[in-house]
Formats: sequence, structure tokens, C-alpha cells
Amino acid sequence: MTLSDSDIDFLVATVAHAGTSEIMPRFRNLSASAISEKTSAVDLVTEADVLAEKQITAALLQRFPTAHIVGEEAYDADRSVIPALRDAPLAFVIDPVDGTFNFASGFPAFGTLLAVTVKGEAVAGIIHDPVMGDSIVSVKGAGAVLKRANGSEAKLRVAEPVGLSDMVGIFSWGHSHPDRRPVIAANMAKTKMALSLNCSAHEYWLVATGKLHFIGHEKLMPWDHLAGVLTHQEAGGYTVKLDGTPYRPGDTEGGILSAPDKESWKMLRRDILGL
Repeated sequence: MTLSDSDIDFLVATVAHAGTSEIMPRFRNLSASAISEKTSAVDLVTEADVLAEKQITAALLQRFPTAHIVGEEAYDADRSVIPALRDAPLAFVIDPVDGTFNFASGFPAFGTLLAVTVKGEAVAGIIHDPVMGDSIVSVKGAGAVLKRANGSEAKLRVAEPVGLSDMVGIFSWGHSHPDRRPVIAANMAKTKMALSLNCSAHEYWLVATGKLHFIGHEKLMPWDHLAGVLTHQEAGGYTVKLDGTPYRPGDTEGGILSAPDKESWKMLRRDILGL
């Protein structure tokens, strides 16, 4: 299946509407009962996550009634939805509020991620910032574009390659094996500046717009990465799994690293990850 321009416009509008109707009215306005822990005190879900995902899902199924839907908040009810991404003729992967800890804390670094896959290949991705109302839209083979709420648009390009000591980046070592965490954390001191945002949406936003040189993760869930990886690649960047193989819909193991180019990726894998 090929998505039309009107389909892409519909997806952008659907995500943006969830931001204005379900997410932003609850930002800094959540009661304690509207926030729940999932696996830990930093892995949260709020009523904004649940309601935004339901709204987006309903809109998608109305326009694409046979589509396969993978939503972060609905995942626990049916874990077979992720492996099914490898063969689904058309699928949508939703993270309604990526960076829920930030959202629940009143910190404005969160976003909505939506990826589209066709027969095991990511073909479109949207990263939406509900706070500013801006979106990054990527389409396979057509590049990545920043669409501002004021109507302006700009083509995206990743940062130029630089030496390790001049790099600014993020590696989310909190999900690494405990034996590897101190190694990665210490090696990050070799860079110019190390950040931590706890939000894949803004991490991919920054690396695709050339503000960061690299990002990396060892936890792979499709709602965190599919839209962002396609966006980084369409902005000219190099993203593959830590073993050098392509990242595919349905992959949940192996870690991932995004860099300006292949040589930078090799350097980061060696000098930061020690692999």
C-alpha cells in the first residue's frame, strides 16, 4: 500500500488533535489518581496516555479499517501485536505520550510518536510536540520535514561528522546490563557533552535536526523507535542495531545507535559502548 499526501495530512492532523484535546489539557493538571506506575517509579502511565491512544486508534480504524494497530498502552493486553508487525500489510504504531515521566512531572519534554509500516518496512513517521504544536514528518524515500504550527516548513539534515571529543549526544545506559552501565557512563565523558532526556521523541527530534550527533538505546520497543529511526535516516543519518544489522519492525532486542554516518557509528560503538 502507498500512502497518499492526503493520508499523511490526515495522520498529522490526527496526532495533533490528540495533543490539543487529550494531552495538553492534562499537562500540569493531573491528580494523583490519574497517574499509575507500570514497572517502576519512572515507568508511568497517565489518563492522557490512555485517552490519547484510544482517540488516535479510533481515528485510524475509521479511515483504515483493516489496519493492524500497535499501541503502547494496549500492548499488555495482547503482546502478539509486535511480532505481527513483520508481515502486516498495513500497521500503525502509536506512542501517545512518549516521555510520560516528564509529562507527569510537569516538564515539557514529551511527544507523540506515530509510525506506519507496510509488510515489515517503516514507510512513514510522525514526531509531534504537543507543547509547541510542531511536527516532524518523514516518508520513506522523500526525506524528513519539520512542519511548524505557523505553517512554515524546513527540510531536515543531521549534523556533520566530528571527532568524538566534539560530539554531543545521548546513550540511555539505564536499560543496559548492570555490568555495562558504569563502562558506558564513564566513556560518555569522552564526548563534549552528554545529555539525558528520557524521551525518545525529543531525542530523535534533536538528532534529526542536527542538534545532537548521536543517540543510542539498548531497549527496543517499536513505539519508541520506528518513527524516529526512519526520520533520522531520511534526514541523512546512519542508524542500525548494535550488531550492524538493520532495525526492522518487530525487533525488540539488540540495541540501536544513530550517528551522522557509518564511520561515526563505528567510532561510537567502539569508544563509547566498548563493542
